Amino acid sequence: MKMKLNFVKVSILSTVLLLLNVSCCGKKSNSEAGVVENVIKHVYVIGIDGLSSEGLNKAETPHLDRLIQNGALCDPVRTVLPSSSSPNWASMLMGAGPEIHGITSNDWELDKHDLEPVVTNDYGYFPTIVSVICAQRPGIKTGMLYHWDGFGRLFEPTLADVDMNLPDEEKTADAVARYIKKEKPVFIFSQFDHVDGAGHHYGHMSQGYLDAISRMDSLVGIIMNAVHDAKIENETLIFVVSDHGGMDKGHGGTDWREVTVPFILSGAGVRKNFHVPVEVYMYDVAPTIVFALGMNAPYAWRGKAIECAFEGHEAPQDLLNMNRRKSF
Repeated sequence: MKMKLNFVKVSILSTVLLLLNVSCCGKKSNSEAGVVENVIKHVYVIGIDGLSSEGLNKAETPHLDRLIQNGALCDPVRTVLPSSSSPNWASMLMGAGPEIHGITSNDWELDKHDLEPVVTNDYGYFPTIVSVICAQRPGIKTGMLYHWDGFGRLFEPTLADVDMNLPDEEKTADAVARYIKKEKPVFIFSQFDHVDGAGHHYGHMSQGYLDAISRMDSLVGIIMNAVHDAKIENETLIFVVSDHGGMDKGHGGTDWREVTVPFILSGAGVRKNFHVPVEVYMYDVAPTIVFALGMNAPYAWRGKAIECAFEGHEAPQDLLNMNRRKSF
């Protein structure tokens, strides 16, 4: 009899706990459901190839400064290695590092590479932000618009509504602006290559390099104006990212000037004039995008959403007293 009574008590307790669990799971937390429900409806990524932390700090950049004042700055952000374009753009798109997605150099091709990705989708790719968004929200408008033609081989073909390789930075910015004003897409990832070109031609931190950053700043202004003209400022997250810095006329190594870049998050749901106090890496870009849009990240991704950049989310507490390198 005693055993039976204990069994009844356990059964009742289990039922109560089950009901509590159902009740709790019926409403997702902010972390599970996204930043703030229905606040962020558009995420537009502006990728600036070759923008270093030092370059952003020294160039004249009024539009980027405005985004920082009205948003969150991640600086310094550490690249993956090698500090070259393909591994780092891929890590942003794929939420993992080269040792996982397999894109280890600028020579990578889908059918010609040294390291196989850990997992692949039906397209033969380690899952990118493009395929993740399209799988969870089929039919929404997405765009991949880029200046460097090599960028186009780093994500699944045919999935984005707009997949355009533009001949220069001006035409890239104009195409992004037109797409925003005409279609108000949910997601755009744009890539601009001329800052990197200036670093290779004139040398990093030369006047020619700094002028190229200032030119990029004016193109950022064109995109910001398009968001304003489309009347979606209050529901749009602008996410500025860079793939690597540089030294002299090159990059790819481990010098801090090569592996240190800034990220900027600004707009809907983002803290204002906030410096992100935790470490941020290339592979945190894709998880942050799905977090902002209230989607789920695939298990194969290894990056973390930069949650503390958003309103209502505190920075995680580190159990160890770590010495962190400050921005440059």
